[in-house]
Amino acid sequence: MTSDFQELNAVVALATHRNFRIAASNLGMSPSAFSRAIGALEERMGVRLFHRTTRSVSLSEAGEQFLARVQPALREISDAMDAANIFRDTPRGTLRINMSEPAARQIFHPLILEYLKRYPDMSVDLVAEGRLVDIVSGGFDAGIRLAETVPQDMIAVSIDQGQRMVVMGSPEYFQRNGMPKSPSDLLRHECIRLRLPSGKIYRWSFTKNGEEIVLDVNGRLTLDAPSLIVDAALAGVGLGHLNRWSVQDHLREGQLVEVLEDWLPPFPGLQLYYPGHRHISAGLRAFIDLVREVNSPARRHKREP
Repeated sequence: MTSDFQELNAVVALATHRNFRIAASNLGMSPSAFSRAIGALEERMGVRLFHRTTRSVSLSEAGEQFLARVQPALREISDAMDAANIFRDTPRGTLRINMSEPAARQIFHPLILEYLKRYPDMSVDLVAEGRLVDIVSGGFDAGIRLAETVPQDMIAVSIDQGQRMVVMGSPEYFQRNGMPKSPSDLLRHECIRLRLPSGKIYRWSFTKNGEEIVLDVNGRLTLDAPSLIVDAALAGVGLGHLNRWSVQDHLREGQLVEVLEDWLPPFPGLQLYYPGHRHISAGLRAFIDLVREVNSPARRHKREP
């Protein structure tokens, strides 16, 4: 029975990811064992569920019909097992969460590591990527993103009380180039540009007294990782525009200096989100409770310097 479930889950994973290596990794299997599981099921059924080439994997017509029947049944079985898990003293299983890399860095210690410490029978599969994915079709229990990007049909729980963007540079940079007094001054500065997962260049936006300014800044350096922008700003290459959380330690120690604060008001921060139509597993429920605990006024006051 265990091998049968493994084969069925392998079909769902391959249909989702369309890549043997990624699908195998998702299930914690070696590529060879994963390929054997798919092949064994196809052999027993006497039909080919997938069309395979050296470059692509796609469902056959039989595979599409099979998946349409099997996937809801597997979800029901998984929900039933999760429901039974509620009666254990502590949750058991795997919690799969999708989020951006900056969000992962922000919540890693207070949430992920604390969760593993509290619930030794739980495992966490954390996928950090820039692109926004469908967490349901991707097989995730939940996602963590900025509030403005959370799909409206999801249940959301706030992780923090809001965030703020900053424009910052090293003291050495400002000694050489002076400080901008208004957003338009940035067009005369060397700025470190950010390439978004979509391939577009991030535009710097500012708001003050109802006035909004959006700039395509100039700069010789374009990067696709916020951590590299921090390194470049520390090296005096130019000005960076990032979430304040990612540079707060450098600001506090004086390694970076913030400018144009009055043009960058706070905005809604990170949210944990999950589909409302599915049963909430004991593992996810425990994680939601931890998020609310960490975000409670008492805990926030305790963390303040």
